[in-house]
Amino acid sequence: MAESLTEIVRNSDVIVCCGSGGVGKTTTAAILALEAARMGRRSVVVTIDPAKRLADALGIDELTNEPTEISGEWPGSVHALMLDTKATFDGLVRRYSADEDQAEAILENNFYRNISSSLSGTQEYMASEKLYELAEESDFDLVVVDTPPTRNALDFLEAPQRLANFLDHRLYRILMTPTRGIAKAVNVAAQAAVRSISKVVGSDVIGDAIAFFQAFEGMEEGFKDRAAHVNQLLSADQTAFVLVATPKADTVAEAGYFADRLSENDIAVRALIVNRMQPVFGRDKSGQPHSPAGARARATTLEGAAICDFFTCLADAQQLALGEADHLKGLTEQIYPAPVVPVEVQPFEVNDLEALAQLGSLMVQPDDPAVASDR
Repeated sequence: MAESLTEIVRNSDVIVCCGSGGVGKTTTAAILALEAARMGRRSVVVTIDPAKRLADALGIDELTNEPTEISGEWPGSVHALMLDTKATFDGLVRRYSADEDQAEAILENNFYRNISSSLSGTQEYMASEKLYELAEESDFDLVVVDTPPTRNALDFLEAPQRLANFLDHRLYRILMTPTRGIAKAVNVAAQAAVRSISKVVGSDVIGDAIAFFQAFEGMEEGFKDRAAHVNQLLSADQTAFVLVATPKADTVAEAGYFADRLSENDIAVRALIVNRMQPVFGRDKSGQPHSPAGARARATTLEGAAICDFFTCLADAQQLALGEADHLKGLTEQIYPAPVVPVEVQPFEVNDLEALAQLGSLMVQPDDPAVASDR
């Protein structure tokens, strides 16, 4: 039998929230971390979203690359941080350098300065690295990760293995040969290609790149071992991948795509949270929503009366709710038996801890009376 979302929050070591942009993923990640604190757990949420909205909602001035504790009355604790890609990369360099001289040679290298903050995939790898650091080298009970939008989140999942593959690549080994360098390691045709590239990007860029790879010598095994450990963490039973979506067809399709890719990696979706659902107004004796046709028929018989508009609006709302349920049907079958947690659209903005708690009470239903009374 599948776990409920409440059990996932209570029992997991890591929760990875993923989905397309604009579905409330960052807010959901913060809520799950807060709910864990209400259960007495020591939690931390890692966001990659630089927007200050989350910091405001959590009641702090700003988020940094280090965990900041959020003040509140709960038996556990909750911390939050915003990923700083370069600072995290710098920390890895210092960790695996043989000495301070090697670390400084890399950190001051212009090529490194560029790739540490702007190279495609760097952010995703550093997000997985920060996850590992918090999960394995700190005393947090639960780490909640807010990933980039869906297709980039796949980079987050695959980044550790891509790094390991690169460090084993023949080209990398050529660049790492300190006694020969690239000019002696490749043939005349390749040297001509390098000269052509130098004319476009500048010889300094090529020189900086070669200097970087040579300064990196001896650090590969540390990075490869770390990547292997991150892979193990992401596929561990205590790591739960939670999809976040809205009931719109495009975001549901994105969630389905991600579920497929997770399945290819032998990872199951543990829960689906659907934000901003249209509420259902009234159900029949079997528990099914009333048909919009009935409300429309009633509106027709009352045409001209003031209450006619009410039944017309009711029919429209019921039609919208049924359409959303239809969009979700295929996805819910795809991820079965993972629970689906619908969260109805709310009449308030999520801009403080009170609002986060209100939304959290709709997502996570604590079965512990002590937790329930803490709200």
